[in-house]
Amino acid sequence: MDQLSRLQARRIALAAQGFTDRPHATPSMRTFDRTLERTGVLQVDSVNVLQRAHYMPLYSRMGPYDVDLLRRAAERRPRRVVEYWAHVQALMPVELWPVMRFRMESYRSERGKWGFTADADLEPRVLAAVRDRGPVTARDLEEEFSTGPRSKEHWGWNWSESRKVLDYLFLTGDVAIAGRTSQFEVVYDVPERVLPAAVLDAPTPTPQEAVTELVRRAARSHGVASVACLADYYRLRLQPRPGQASAKVAVEQLVEAGELVPVTVQGWKRQAYLHRDARLPRRIAARTLLSPFDPVVWERARAEALFDFFYRIEIYVPAEKRLHGYYVLPFLLGDRLVARVDLKADRASRTLLVQGAFAEATAPEETAEELAAELRRLAGWLGLDDVVVGRRGGLAPALVDALAA
Repeated sequence: MDQLSRLQARRIALAAQGFTDRPHATPSMRTFDRTLERTGVLQVDSVNVLQRAHYMPLYSRMGPYDVDLLRRAAERRPRRVVEYWAHVQALMPVELWPVMRFRMESYRSERGKWGFTADADLEPRVLAAVRDRGPVTARDLEEEFSTGPRSKEHWGWNWSESRKVLDYLFLTGDVAIAGRTSQFEVVYDVPERVLPAAVLDAPTPTPQEAVTELVRRAARSHGVASVACLADYYRLRLQPRPGQASAKVAVEQLVEAGELVPVTVQGWKRQAYLHRDARLPRRIAARTLLSPFDPVVWERARAEALFDFFYRIEIYVPAEKRLHGYYVLPFLLGDRLVARVDLKADRASRTLLVQGAFAEATAPEETAEELAAELRRLAGWLGLDDVVVGRRGGLAPALVDALAA
């Protein structure tokens, strides 16, 4: 198969992401393991207007599940996942820790990222404090390692000195994230108290071996993808500096090994690659809402090429300039993204607020009815009693009727 229609590519991609897996009546840790194998990573984000980002992709694939499954996987022995800068901040399988050492060393040589430089003189003292007292939060160490009042210069980034140092030590792998508090604060500890010994003792691959492994995993999770898609999955550089590992070289190696097969996809300008184990199902029977941070819509150009679905997160757009709303979730029905809804969980009134509902031009007649059923399911999972639809969006009136029915 060297040519794919857009429909075939879409079904391959959704199957690779787990949307054809047989549902389990009660999702278990076995269901979690299967789903994580499909997605590879779970992006972490602090926005909690509906549900935190890392919980949603599991719901979209597993259905309503006990969120304690993820807490157990991330915080109890034997740990299955650990946070690292894998896509962006993300939960990844613990066995990827050695694979990420090339990235840790890069952060060490570059002194972190985004221009936030930790105080090098504080690093050994903060690391010793974590080793002696861990697990700890940055707040636990703030007073001891404060060098004066916090800067107010950067909204959202006025970190304490202890927080800056801990973040740097996290990036370099000198400390690991042991969990998070109920307020979503990061809890740090030394890696040997967080990760299994077998993971820490595993050999370190060369940078190119590591990049090739990440591209291999991205290819399994995508099913079919361009080099840009494959690089984006684990945020690998498409144009690395001379001498650095390359996603393009990784693709060439995987093609030579027969793991990737060059194909053309209808409407794609980029060369595409099909994973040798990718499945092309006859149909996709999905009906679910996707987080803005779901791997299906991470790479916006890919989402548009596969689904003809133009999508942007508008959290940081001024309210008056937003097209669809603050926290907008695409609605997957079958193998198409047919609508989007701006959602908020009003926990005080135990209500799921649909602040806007918008159908795509090609949405089928049953969209409102199917979306209503999905919203009821989502509300139940979130522990909410009611679904209330606002007036924004052309789909809103039909959705009100469908929920009333």
